Amino acid sequence: MNIVITMSKLVREWLARLNLLEMTTHEDRLEIDKEIEKRTGLYCDDAISMGLISEEEFIGIVRKVLHRRKKKLAVSY
Repeated sequence: MNIVITMSKLVREWLARLNLLEMTTHEDRLEIDKEIEKRTGLYCDDAISMGLISEEEFIGIVRKVLHRRKKKLAVSY
C-alpha cells in the first residue's frame, strides 16, 4: 500500500504570490502544511480559505520552518 502525502494547493499559491516558493523545498512545504494544521485544527487549505491564517502569520510560519531546516543543516556538518 502506498501512502500519498498531498500538499496544500493554497500554501503553494501563497508562497508563489509572496515570492517565497523558490526558497522552500517540498519537505519545507509539508512542514508548513503541518504547522498550519496544528495551529488551526483544520486541513491547511480549509484554514487558509476560511481566513484563519493571516498573511503575517503565514510568513512567520515559513520563517520558522526555514530556520528549523537551517539549524538541522548546521548540526549535520
